Formats: sequence, structure tokens, C-alpha cells
Amino acid sequence: MRQARGYLKVPGLILAINAGSSSLKFALFGAEGPGPASARGEITELAAAPRLLAHGPDKAVLVDRQLPAGLADPFAAALDALLAFADGHLSGHALAAVGHRIVHGGADHVAPALITDKLLAGLQALTPLDPLHMPHSLAPVRAVSAARPQLKQVACFDTAFHHTLPAVARRVAVPRALAAEGVRRYGFHGLSYEFIARQLVRCAPALAHGRVVVAHLGAGASLCALRRGTSIATTMGFSALDGLVMATRCGSLDPGVILYLLRKGLDAAGIEDMLYRQSGLLGSSGISGDLRVLLASDDPSAGEAVELFTYRIATETGGLVSALGGLDGLVFTAGIGEHSAAIRSAVCDRLAWLGVTMDPSANASGPGRISTPGSAVEVWVIPTDEEAVIAEHTKGVVDGD
Repeated sequence: MRQARGYLKVPGLILAINAGSSSLKFALFGAEGPGPASARGEITELAAAPRLLAHGPDKAVLVDRQLPAGLADPFAAALDALLAFADGHLSGHALAAVGHRIVHGGADHVAPALITDKLLAGLQALTPLDPLHMPHSLAPVRAVSAARPQLKQVACFDTAFHHTLPAVARRVAVPRALAAEGVRRYGFHGLSYEFIARQLVRCAPALAHGRVVVAHLGAGASLCALRRGTSIATTMGFSALDGLVMATRCGSLDPGVILYLLRKGLDAAGIEDMLYRQSGLLGSSGISGDLRVLLASDDPSAGEAVELFTYRIATETGGLVSALGGLDGLVFTAGIGEHSAAIRSAVCDRLAWLGVTMDPSANASGPGRISTPGSAVEVWVIPTDEEAVIAEHTKGVVDGD
């Protein structure tokens, strides 16, 4: 993978890519300095019916078109379309660099890095630690490299923010030989938590230096305990299965359940599918993994699943408060955290013992501070922006190369 030098000496754009298993989110930022994205979008249903949709800062649609379906390498076709869109987005601007969210950085990758053949091989070797997510993280890297071999690419690791976890928070109680192989707690959603930590400095500087639990609540969900903006504990561990109940993922689970499933005759692939794709809100409700559907349903099973979701958020928050030695602030972010007043209210009701007092009017309107002036714990709703962090890291790495 050859690397060109000097791309950022001319006006250009940084393309931030956040790839998932079936979709790819992206944003374009100016390479000259920090600022809002000039375009954001997503390529949905990559394997079945890929569709490229992008909008500008004013929400005006910039492109909306179907892409060829049924291709052997859907990422390659999607990236070709995305790069073409980036090329034509702003007249006179070149694509300067591409930044990627890489889900797993292992124990060694604790900072963003320029992607080389050596780094890519090293990341490929980490795939056994996260066989479901790493292939989707690396596929866009390879697609960009094939289409634009001279274009610089930067890896931004979702686990890196949690490299500050104290040793006791990283350990798992398995034989030490397994720990030597990399079996430990890593934590995820780090790019989101990094963004929130920075935003707190701007909107609540006193709180930013205190003890804060951030609730990243989306289809994937986790909590992070911040002390002075640094991660000291988090609910996701070795994998993105751990911790909270999620849309289709189980969250924390007694390992005895896995032994039970093995004795029933399920193999590793079947158990993996069950725990990642058939559990969580979907499994516990039997209706849907979409919280909006469950909140709108009169079915008792839907209510039970929602109750379990908020119960686990509250109990896991209690554990993080213990790790922090108290709590000064609680921040809700990501799709559910930012948009569901009902979930925020239910969680805060369960945390009233900490002195949390929510302002119903502020909660209904959000974002911003949603706790009352007299609340012992400040509660905030802050939208996250992983792509902005990716772009900032990409610029820093390429400028310093």
C-alpha cells in the first residue's frame, strides 16, 4: 500500500467512514481545520439493496440513489460510489485522506495510526478477538486502497479510549494463559466517549473534571465511567456482547447459559448467532429489537423488555458509580439516549437514590441539561459525533506524517 505525501498542503476533504455489518455511515470534513461536516450520509443494506443517501448541513438531500445489488464485494462497489460522490462534492477540492473507525485495536493500538501494509496485516491478525466486526472494519480500507492506492488512510480505534482502564478493570478471572492470548476487557464505543468528554469541557467545564457516567444507548449500548474525562470503567468488555441489554445482543450473561446451549447441541456458530442477533430487546420481547416499536406496543412482553433495558442500565450505572467513588453527572447520548425522553425518564427514576432529579420539561425538549437546578447529579443529553473524532484524528495523523 503506497502512501503519498503532501495531500493536505492543498485544500481538500477528509472522508470519515464508520462501517457496520450491513451499512456504512460517512461524513466529509474540510481538511484545513475543525468545523462542521459539509456532508453526511449512509450506504444502507450493503448486501441486499445498497442505497447511497447524503445530505448537507441544511439537511438538503445531496444524493439519493440505488447502487448495484448482489455483487461479490459489496464494499468495493459502495466505496467506488462514495469516492465518486466525494470527488464531486465541492468543486476545486481534492479528497485529502480517509479515516476509518476500526472496532478493535487490541492491547497495542492506543492511538490513531497511518494505515500501511504492515498495520493492516496486524489488524487482520486481531480478527479472532472480534470475528464479527473486524472484517467489516477492514473491508472499506481494502476497497479504498484498491481504488485509490495513493490516498492516505488512518485507523481510528474504538478501543483506544479505554486504554486508561486500571489493570483491575481490564482483568477477567480466567487462567493466566488465556489472558496472555488477549482475553481481557477492552471496552468499545470509544470514539463516541471521546467526543462526549470533549463536549463536556465546552458545555459543562466543572462537570468535565468530575465523576461522570456516559450512557451510549443505541442498537449497541454501553456505559463508560469518566474521571476527569478519562475512562476508568466501562460495561462492554472482551466483546461487544457484554454489559447492557441491546437491540439484538444479550448483554451480560451467566456463562452457564452457554454451557447449557452447548449441551443442547448448538455449535459455536449457532450460539454466536443467538447471542448477537436473536437476543436483547428482540429476544426478550419476541416482538422487535427496535425500542420505538416496543414503546408504542400494548403487548405486555414489550413492556417487560423495556423494563429490563432500563433496569440493567440503572444497575450497571450503580456498579460504575462504585468504581468512580460517587457521581457528579450522567450523560445520555447516541440514538436512544438522544431521542427517547421516556427511556431517560425511566432510567433517572431508578437512579433517584443518587439524588438525580429530572426536569420533565427539559427532558422533553433536550438536548442540553435536563436535571433540575437542585439535583445532586447533573443530567445532560449531548449528541455524539464519532465521524468528527475520526476526521480530527485523521487530520492530526496525516499532518504529522
